[in-house]
Amino acid sequence: MIYIDGSYGEGGGQVLRTSLSLATITGQPIRIERIRAGRKKPGLAAQHLTGVRAAAAICNAQVQGDELGSTNLEFTPSSSVQAGKYTFDVSDAREGRSAGAVTLVLQTILLPLALARGDSQIILRGGTHVAYSPSLSYIEQVYLPILKRMGVQAEVRLHRWGWYPQGGGEVELHVSGGSTLTSINLLERGQLQEVRGLAVVTQLPSHIPQRMASRAENLLHEAHLKATVRPLRERGVAPGAGIFLTAEYEDSLAGFGALGRLGLPADKVAEIACQELLNFHKTNAPVEEHLADQLLLPTALGSETSQYRVAEISTHLTTNAWVIHQFGIASITIDEVERVVTVTPNT
Repeated sequence: MIYIDGSYGEGGGQVLRTSLSLATITGQPIRIERIRAGRKKPGLAAQHLTGVRAAAAICNAQVQGDELGSTNLEFTPSSSVQAGKYTFDVSDAREGRSAGAVTLVLQTILLPLALARGDSQIILRGGTHVAYSPSLSYIEQVYLPILKRMGVQAEVRLHRWGWYPQGGGEVELHVSGGSTLTSINLLERGQLQEVRGLAVVTQLPSHIPQRMASRAENLLHEAHLKATVRPLRERGVAPGAGIFLTAEYEDSLAGFGALGRLGLPADKVAEIACQELLNFHKTNAPVEEHLADQLLLPTALGSETSQYRVAEISTHLTTNAWVIHQFGIASITIDEVERVVTVTPNT
């Protein structure tokens, strides 16, 4: 059994998710202690518990400690990963609706299902666009396209938007199994081709997304960036608003977003997302902070050495590298001066 200290480094849910993914892929049992010790409310929240149950379902794992608030977990896979049709609802983990992020559940099971034999169809219900997690728009526009270059065949379809605190969103994920992951080289990004975006609301007036879109386009044009932001009114169970921008370079992609809330003007929401994009653009790096740590697991599972240069070396990145090291599947070095991550799978 592999023992994982959930308080290590950043001490958040990423330690849990990476550990679960690798346990299901390798078949190795794990025990995680002090889960999310670095958070105000330690232990398993609804989306983390749903991730545990999703990982357990696809490999018939025996689990101890799978309950809300639990800070210790034992997870023992009983079979190889089984492709198939699954439904996971974050609300099942807690009475009443939950806006727990379905994207975090998606990232827990995606690579195990991509490596398994057979195709899978998964319905995920809960929060699709919530704070402190990748939005479904980011998964669709950045994460999956980058993974496709490495051999992962998967696509998502958004049926219903889910915002904090009500949730109620629905996503359909299709994964083609039997993938062989290749390496990736992202040391240069090339010229910016375009910035495209969505300014979205549900159950709110149409002038709000229009204001977000217009403000974002104006700001980006002032910075001499080619940008097109589309305003949309979409389906959702409750009011919500957000803007999601994708910067497409010759050799890389980067995503940025901001969510609306009571008291925050639509113009300000657009400004937050644009400022994040412009700050990244000035770095000349091909990989933004969030993608940097999300690339570690797929590159560790690849067939050859991968290298990529990041805008920032975050605690998320170094923590995720430590977790992967516990499983002995890859050697990871992070050059803090050049900000280059090198991942060599132990194949």
